[in-house]
Amino acid sequence: MVRTILVIGAGKSTSYLLDYLLKKSNEENLQILIGDLKPEHIPSEFADHPNCTVFALDIFNDEARKKAVESASIVVSMLPASLHIKVAEDCLHYKKHLITASYISKELKALDEQVKKNGLVFMNEIGLDPGIDHMSAMEIIDRITEAGGKMLLFESFTGGLVAPASDTNLWHYKFTWNPRNVVLAGQGGAAKFIQEGTYKYIPYQKLFRRTEFLDIEGYGTFEAYANRDSLDYREAYGLQNVLTLYRGTIRRVGFSKAWQMFVILGMTDDSYVIENSEGMSFREYVNLFLPYSPTDSVELKLRHYLKIDQDDIMWGKLLELNLFDHKRKIPLKNATPAQMLQYILEQSWTLQEDEKDMIVMYHKFGYELNGEKKQIDANMVVIGENRTYTAMSKTVGLPVAMATLQILNGKICTPGVQIPIRKEVYAPILSELKTYGIRFKEYQVPYLGYNPDSVAG
Repeated sequence: MVRTILVIGAGKSTSYLLDYLLKKSNEENLQILIGDLKPEHIPSEFADHPNCTVFALDIFNDEARKKAVESASIVVSMLPASLHIKVAEDCLHYKKHLITASYISKELKALDEQVKKNGLVFMNEIGLDPGIDHMSAMEIIDRITEAGGKMLLFESFTGGLVAPASDTNLWHYKFTWNPRNVVLAGQGGAAKFIQEGTYKYIPYQKLFRRTEFLDIEGYGTFEAYANRDSLDYREAYGLQNVLTLYRGTIRRVGFSKAWQMFVILGMTDDSYVIENSEGMSFREYVNLFLPYSPTDSVELKLRHYLKIDQDDIMWGKLLELNLFDHKRKIPLKNATPAQMLQYILEQSWTLQEDEKDMIVMYHKFGYELNGEKKQIDANMVVIGENRTYTAMSKTVGLPVAMATLQILNGKICTPGVQIPIRKEVYAPILSELKTYGIRFKEYQVPYLGYNPDSVAG
């Protein structure tokens, strides 16, 4: 009997997801239905596959959406996170399992009791971050606790970056994911975490000046800034008594210090609109944030304001973005400063067809076993193939596809609205990911905590 997998939304992260499911479609008896607002954008290698049907689907057309969900054996939603709830309610009504790569919303969490009652699996946060971070962390945490160890420290960092071979700008960065999320990173409240049993907070205006360094063999040094709330998963991971809990975002060294220039100027602000934004030159945009001067140029005002010399690499980074070009225009109507900055950055930071991205993930596990303090560091690096088959789409899409098949085949069967932190989920998926080159290297390192002198003494 043919089993149908409905994939709603086929954007940037679905190339590996669709490729995986279609390659398995004959042996697993699968028919893949792809519902998307713009079906003409689906690559022909998928659309023309005999086991694939592509159709136009507007998520706000209730009748069409319900009909699509009802016809499927299982549903994968790759829509923006805020739209999952519509699909989830349909899945509950028609008793279909659901898989998403997004964070669980309050609305989705509220369905948990009914989902369990109907014996359904609503698997969320099964992409990269969130996703592979949960699974790889729980595999090692469970191993430590099963051996009788007590967790003291957990730090986790992830970054979507540009691969060394395609690193062609002074920022050592290109967009590999939603550019808006990059521009707005860290906003909406202070970063919150625990270090050595003490709660710590970093306000947005200081976030990019408080970074931690990470070394990865063969790839050099990276930096990381704190995520907004590191304590979200304290309960889920069973780390209620841990002394240090910190989650962060990885960039190449120097990115955060340079990004701070935009923060200081106010260019990342998304809270108000520039009325005359349409047709404004890049140069005029920069001048919005600088004091008036009858004599000084925009360049001079900016250097004075940010206290940077013309031979400073920071200045080179700004010049590289063509920020002072009076010919380049911003075509956006009534845009916020953040939207205008995003447009400018996209002109310089978009991956070219044959350029490759890179995913870096790094975990630290500090623990006590038999009275001795120990630490395991684990890292993963994945390099993309090109702009379509990116490392980002691989690390997001493959876990989603694998979980879909595991649920469809009854291997993952514990019901409820959940994230992939149980062994039933993470063990087979992490094992299969290794066959695709997605694996962690582990290192035993000395546990230093945050007071190395006292440990040494």
